Amino acid sequence: MAHCVATCRIAPASIAPMNPAVPRSAALKAHRPKVAARTAPADARYTAAVIPTTILAVIAQLADADGAAVEPWLAGLGLTRAQIDDASVRVSYRQASLIIRRALRAIGRSGFGLEVGAHQSNGTFGIMGLAMMTARTFGDAVAIGVEFAEITGALMDVEIETPNEHEVALLARPRFPDEEILGFLCEELFASTLNLARSLVGPGFRPERLELTYPAPRHAADYRRLFGCEVRFGAPRNRLIVATHWLGRRLPTHHPVSAQQALAICREQAAQIQRQSEVTASVERILRRRLAEQPTLGEVAQMLNLSERTLRRQLAHSGRVYREIHDQLRAERALELLTAGALSVAEIGCEVGYSDAREFRRAFKRWTGTTPTAMRQPAD
Repeated sequence: MAHCVATCRIAPASIAPMNPAVPRSAALKAHRPKVAARTAPADARYTAAVIPTTILAVIAQLADADGAAVEPWLAGLGLTRAQIDDASVRVSYRQASLIIRRALRAIGRSGFGLEVGAHQSNGTFGIMGLAMMTARTFGDAVAIGVEFAEITGALMDVEIETPNEHEVALLARPRFPDEEILGFLCEELFASTLNLARSLVGPGFRPERLELTYPAPRHAADYRRLFGCEVRFGAPRNRLIVATHWLGRRLPTHHPVSAQQALAICREQAAQIQRQSEVTASVERILRRRLAEQPTLGEVAQMLNLSERTLRRQLAHSGRVYREIHDQLRAERALELLTAGALSVAEIGCEVGYSDAREFRRAFKRWTGTTPTAMRQPAD
């Protein structure tokens, strides 16, 4: 049970049609970060590109089906539409959360997180899904889902707690405070968890209750229809409560050899994420301090006591390229300074390493699809 862990089905009547037409002003707002972005979390996990694009791919597929343009959501992030569907690509929490915010604003329909969960399947979770399916009991599968949630692209931190002898709870904590997408993240996590649980132990699986920290949304009735249990909004924590008797349920898909093999791969992928997180975060920290100096890959490698070849290889294993990281950070900083409004376009260019304002304008257009002047203009 993790981000993650599965899918659900929602009655078609509960899902409003997507409006494929996004006004220019709305698209411009999507590109423009809020001033609050200037106080982005210092936690290295915010910018380390270690998150698989699992959830983003589902969001993009839903948009594609409705004829909505995904590309505006990727502006300034160094990502293409094709990369969202690439299993080797990794994104940072900053990138993923920004894409989700832009998607929610553009789509504008209630309960989209439940819908995203509905379009996932066991295969969405790759090797972790196989490890859960081949586990001995449902309780073993739950433990695997929580331990390895990160390798599936989870955007919330999850853990198991035992409120009393009769109940066990899947507790989900926001990795970073972001009220705008909290409802979406909880909907996606718990709806997919429910569906995976039912695929493991049967359609008769029912949680005891669902507790959520945010106020009841206008589609609150969809939660109760989907989960088939009491739903409490405005609760102290985000938890899905399950009766403990489910944990001992033996899984018909248990296979000891496959389980061992799948778990070994899960452990290696988890270790790889840890390694990738460290090197990517280190490169980003150095670049942020020296954007105006335009440091080369070799200079950054020297600061990290690595050879240029080793650093390039380690970034490649993370699905990253030095130039893309550098461009992403320059675009982020430029957008930040444009939003603040204190510096001229030429001064902002100097801040991110461009002494020639014309060269900066060309680079900015390449990063974001628009010009610095257009980005700075207030939306209609």
